[in-house]
Amino acid sequence: MPVFTVHEPPRRAGDALAHAARFVFVRDGFHWTAFLFTPLWMLRHRLWLELVFFLVIATALVAGLQRFGGGEGFGLLSALLVQLFVGMEASSLRRWKLSRRRYLNLGIVIGDDREAAERRFFDGWVAEEGPAPASSAAPRMAAVAPEVVGLFPQPGGRS
Repeated sequence: MPVFTVHEPPRRAGDALAHAARFVFVRDGFHWTAFLFTPLWMLRHRLWLELVFFLVIATALVAGLQRFGGGEGFGLLSALLVQLFVGMEASSLRRWKLSRRRYLNLGIVIGDDREAAERRFFDGWVAEEGPAPASSAAPRMAAVAPEVVGLFPQPGGRS
């Protein structure tokens, strides 16, 4: 099942429902579209800084290989390796962009697709906090999964 990270945008004055609609769910894992269509994928997700870095690195690799006698095949291979890296790190690139825009990482949620993950997250959020009052512009956030995943039974615990 896909794992999604949940990101809360900076709060604006206004309706709590409109705030909840701006949450971003980023699927973790390999992104084929980021691998196959790297520049277009970056444009679609408005990753401007990352696109500039990608173009500079890809151009420098190809130019460096041509300068030092690498064949055309090496240039293509290096460009594909950079695209493979982008495909593997596409989720991290999106999370980095969101953190630069001051989105808060609320945790993870698991679902068959993004819609199921959103439903599961908001069901847990409403169940723990209850519906927000109509006058509340900024509802409190509840933890999605209170249990600890890992080797230690409690957060901060030692073995």
